[in-house]
Amino acid sequence: MNILFIDTLPPYTLESRFIQAGFHVFHFTGSDKHELFQTLNKYDGIVIRSKFVIDAEFLDYAPNLKFIARAGAGMENIDVIEAEKRGIRCFHSPEGNRDAVAEHAIGMLLMLFNRLHIADAEVRKGKWQRFENMGREIMGKTVGIIGYGNTGSSMAKKLLGFDARILVYDKYKYGFGNEYIVESSIEDLFSEADILSLHIPLNAETQGWVNDSFIQSFSKPIYLINTSRGPIVQTGALSRGIQNGQILGACLDVIEYESHKFDSPSSHQHHPDYLFLISSEKVVMSPHIAGWTHESFAKMNEILAEKIFRFIGEV
Repeated sequence: MNILFIDTLPPYTLESRFIQAGFHVFHFTGSDKHELFQTLNKYDGIVIRSKFVIDAEFLDYAPNLKFIARAGAGMENIDVIEAEKRGIRCFHSPEGNRDAVAEHAIGMLLMLFNRLHIADAEVRKGKWQRFENMGREIMGKTVGIIGYGNTGSSMAKKLLGFDARILVYDKYKYGFGNEYIVESSIEDLFSEADILSLHIPLNAETQGWVNDSFIQSFSKPIYLINTSRGPIVQTGALSRGIQNGQILGACLDVIEYESHKFDSPSSHQHHPDYLFLISSEKVVMSPHIAGWTHESFAKMNEILAEKIFRFIGEV
């Protein structure tokens, strides 16, 4: 088999596993998709992160493709339905970074609750303000989790040690509640949540879901955590929610205005709503790295390798 790596990946197990199996591994380091198109007919498999959108046009140039592997969780840059129509299997590895995302989300929440982003900067400038930087505890709060897949379930598990009440809403899953986790409706979350954490994919149903109406549906002010995908939360609605007090604070690893490759803010980085977020002490931000740890990259690559080799053994 000829395998093409389109994105740069850390030197973990996936490439070495292919080489050990006798496959031929190639790399595309350019950024011109039309240049890439001219070589796609040579490959049996593609490994990608988010560099390109794999749509029908892309697949037209890859008649011999047997699989597409995304080294990550989300699949929104791959037209999975179109690929599978053509007999191409699609793989991803959300199991590999679920714990990294959950730990990162909780880390951001602890930072926000304890004003660490503010206190650290002040101490470095010689300020020693104790009363002004008094924090809050997760213990005793009601955390609403939307989405009980890999990251949502990991988030719930890690919150158990904080003695928080955990409500989980998942439109497509049932029967997962237990003595620690309350299977809930979205109305329950609107009524009871102090903290809301999003763990859902980006698709036509979820894009822009968190809008003004959604935020106003909560019966009390909340803290919002988004480590899913930026376009799920409308930046303008979030900014207005913070300014009118409906949102007490936000932890954002992702933003609506990211580039499609997730490697930078887009041209909207000068939009007033975005400028408000980056200047607000009520917001903690990171550059779409919640799932990126040394451990998670190793696990994601190993999981992808296992899925691909299992598939190859079936064909």
